[in-house]
Amino acid sequence: MTTQLVWFELPTPDTNRAREFYGALFGWKFSDFGGMDYQMVDGAQPGGAVSAGEGKHPVVYFSTDDIEASVTKVKELGGTAGDVQEIPGVGRMAHCQDDQGTTVGLYQPAQA
Repeated sequence: MTTQLVWFELPTPDTNRAREFYGALFGWKFSDFGGMDYQMVDGAQPGGAVSAGEGKHPVVYFSTDDIEASVTKVKELGGTAGDVQEIPGVGRMAHCQDDQGTTVGLYQPAQA
């Protein structure tokens, strides 16, 4: 299984303020995604976004070649996993928590 860090999300109660803060701090530019209060960071490597939400911690996403197998493995290791969600035209993702409660995301790109 090939795994690498591919995405990050910074949850914030006010995405406009976050855009101003991170834009000034890092020089980031943003673009809207699908009409949601979800602001993608243009050109970031790995990719990322500022998202509306009251979450206290950033969430990092790791790639996987087989998201179902990875979700199963999370559960076998004592973690928890939400349902696998389809992101049309992009791939599939699932939010998981390790055996200590830390949230991570799993991401499987869409097949070309």
